[in-house]
Amino acid sequence: MKKRLIIGATGASGIPILIQCLKLVQEQKDFESYLVMTDSAKLTLEHETKMKVEEVEKLADHVLDSREIGAGPASGSFQTEGMLIVPCSMKTIAGIHSGYADNLILRAADVTIKEQRPLVLAARETPLSAIHLRNLQELAMIPNVRIIPPMMTFYHMPESIEEMMYHIAAKLLEPFGIEAKEYRRWSGL
Repeated sequence: MKKRLIIGATGASGIPILIQCLKLVQEQKDFESYLVMTDSAKLTLEHETKMKVEEVEKLADHVLDSREIGAGPASGSFQTEGMLIVPCSMKTIAGIHSGYADNLILRAADVTIKEQRPLVLAARETPLSAIHLRNLQELAMIPNVRIIPPMMTFYHMPESIEEMMYHIAAKLLEPFGIEAKEYRRWSGL
């Protein structure tokens, strides 16, 4: 049986990073992805890329509707390696923080936390308000929750935006044991 990874996408900027994450998971023979996109994520996709929603969905092994609150990932008995939300809006951060599980992404995140599985949040917003920072700080104190904002890095000497996105996607997937082929780690000076 393949390892299951839930990948949620919400209405913040960063859909191209979602696409890169899906491509990297596709390269893994022992993983399968379960994609859940909110309506806001689909709207953002149309604004940030030239791809159609259907094209992005084809990059996933399984696609679930965000309103499908009774789908497998809504239950702890649905075994997964964890969940990645990329991009993760501050609205979603607030929902996870408060336990307000009114869609499949929020419910799956709630289940991931209660089952103590890895939950990686590619939190997107700038500037951050005191409310955002409080929610992020309290989530970061929960075991297995990682806040990994998609920040640019330069130590790996990227030559394009695509290389930066690849590096960010590789960092987001690393907590699940996924090793991207072209990922260049910091090796010291």
